[in-house]
Amino acid sequence: MKVFVTGHTGYIGAHLVDLLKQHGHSVTGCDVGLFDGCEWEALVSADRDLRKDVRDLTIQDLSGHDCVMHLAAISNDPMGDFDAASTFSINRDASVQIARLAKTAGVPRYLFASSCSIYGAGQKLDLDENDPLNPLTAYAKSKIETEEAVSRLADEHFSPAFLRNATAYGHSPMLRIDLVVNNLLACAVATGEIRIMSDGSPWRPLIHCRDIAGAFIAFMNASRERIHNKAINVGGNAENYQVRDIGDMVSQLVPGATIAYTGEVGADPRNYRVKFDLLSSQLPDFRLEYNLAAGMEELHRKLRDHGFSRQDWTGDKFVRLRTLKGRFDRLKRAA
Repeated sequence: MKVFVTGHTGYIGAHLVDLLKQHGHSVTGCDVGLFDGCEWEALVSADRDLRKDVRDLTIQDLSGHDCVMHLAAISNDPMGDFDAASTFSINRDASVQIARLAKTAGVPRYLFASSCSIYGAGQKLDLDENDPLNPLTAYAKSKIETEEAVSRLADEHFSPAFLRNATAYGHSPMLRIDLVVNNLLACAVATGEIRIMSDGSPWRPLIHCRDIAGAFIAFMNASRERIHNKAINVGGNAENYQVRDIGDMVSQLVPGATIAYTGEVGADPRNYRVKFDLLSSQLPDFRLEYNLAAGMEELHRKLRDHGFSRQDWTGDKFVRLRTLKGRFDRLKRAA
């Protein structure tokens, strides 16, 4: 198949291009390069590489593809809140526009990277796709509003689906340490301390970033009736953890590290344990390649092999918000 991937040089996109190429697909990648220079390891190249803001895509760019996989976004809660206007412009408006362009261009399938963060302050545990949404951030709101708008475009010729991904973690050629698992493990390796900024009680559903990439391929290959215009939680029932559980697992991997509950963010309202039964019923052949223990062991090994240091921990390269702020500031000074 010919696949169009936005955000293909990002944390998840780097894995997705690799897997698509391994499966024999032709990949057009589109990325504006906002995080150029943040590579940890060499990336697998797309067959065609568009250096372009997703807001500037055209029908001609998308024509001839069999599937659009739309990952590009201002990618988590802190970054979304840093510039809410840009978050809605990129995460919502561009996402809906790309769906419209894909439909007009005759692309039959559109897969959108949504998020379990839309459940926010869950009213109960074990949330499924029919439970109320309670978004707490611009990032989460942008995902919900995109799902709603793109869903209205669905018809017999255009089939969107919405992957409500669990919280990503794990090794990627485009490493990030601003995700809860990666953050706690990287902090322990670099500083000897596991800093948990809440009381450790909130629940998070977790999924390795390469498993998210694998899910996109499974959705692309699924029969239309299984995924057409559906929002589906992507993860595993056994992969829900409290933050304190993650801290304990880090302490086992880094025995000399001490756990500090700083409480600096107060009571974290983002608390959601999620069910993934719909994923299992609609895509019964899809399996996660990683559980949390295996993914953390791999990342720990990579951090040691790369000599991850205190300088890496305090620098901008692996923390997307720091990189984003620095580049936005330079753009403003140049204007």
